[in-house]
Amino acid sequence: MKEAMLYEKLDDDNVRCYLCAHRCKISPSKRGICGVRENREGILYTLVYGTIIAENVDPIEKKPLFHVYPGSRSFSIATVGCNFHCTFCQNYDISQMPRKSGKIMGREAAPEEIVQQAVNTKSRTIAYTYTEPTIFYEFACDIGKIAHEKGIKNVFITNGYMTEEALEKISPHLDAANVDLKAFRDDFYKKYCGARLQPVLNGLKKMKELGIWVEITTLVIPTLNDSNEELKDIAQFIYSLGAETPWHISRFYPQYEMDGLPPTPVATLHRAAKIGEEAGLKYVYTGNVPGDEKENTYCSKCGNLLIGRHGFNINKMNMNGV
Repeated sequence: MKEAMLYEKLDDDNVRCYLCAHRCKISPSKRGICGVRENREGILYTLVYGTIIAENVDPIEKKPLFHVYPGSRSFSIATVGCNFHCTFCQNYDISQMPRKSGKIMGREAAPEEIVQQAVNTKSRTIAYTYTEPTIFYEFACDIGKIAHEKGIKNVFITNGYMTEEALEKISPHLDAANVDLKAFRDDFYKKYCGARLQPVLNGLKKMKELGIWVEITTLVIPTLNDSNEELKDIAQFIYSLGAETPWHISRFYPQYEMDGLPPTPVATLHRAAKIGEEAGLKYVYTGNVPGDEKENTYCSKCGNLLIGRHGFNINKMNMNGV
């Protein structure tokens, strides 16, 4: 347990957290929406500092980050907890644990150990992933500084709900992020995630402003966010961030509380990809469809194949310097 960063003390031992856009006002002995930040006698603590529930060596393509050291390893970690409660979450057993049971589980690990494991596994990046890195922000900050000293980059796989204050503070040690842009309708965010759309858009703009490399993932869910109109809105927004911003269009499979819908038809993903390309995006990818040609990276100028992929594996590399 460690005192949290980015909070304000209020009257009557209440506190307000400024880590994410929920900006929770937390009463004594209560926790924020994330379930892992607790007010104890007017001091806000993070309950997950140094307590990791998952650690793996993943291909960077799994994040997915296709334009960050393609073919490299990424030492990936998570704690329990999340500031969203998405009804289609694939890691709900660990992301929702503190909210549902109040439990904080995992093994203890110091920042130095995490970095050393990245070194030992020849990982070029450390990925803060699986749940939501925002909620283990203090731990990520401390790891990130040490990682940079060892020449290792830091990447967030995030819902993008961090405040400007949080992004500004971590930006010197945050090199890249894949941000889930789950939909382009506020009603979707409210109903299925317990959040709002605009803070995510604000966060994406702020990341670009701070020079953090950004890739975006949209899980396309049948009947919920797959209309041409909404996909065009997403594509046009991404284009406003820069035509070079990669867009990963991912296939939905029934998960968690959303097990009554079918998997996304591959044709829907191709339709979305075409919409992205027509909007001017240079790099549009399909996800969760191993072997699909839209997994590959092509030169935006001549159209030649640069990187051939099959799932998380690279089978062709026609580039130098990566």
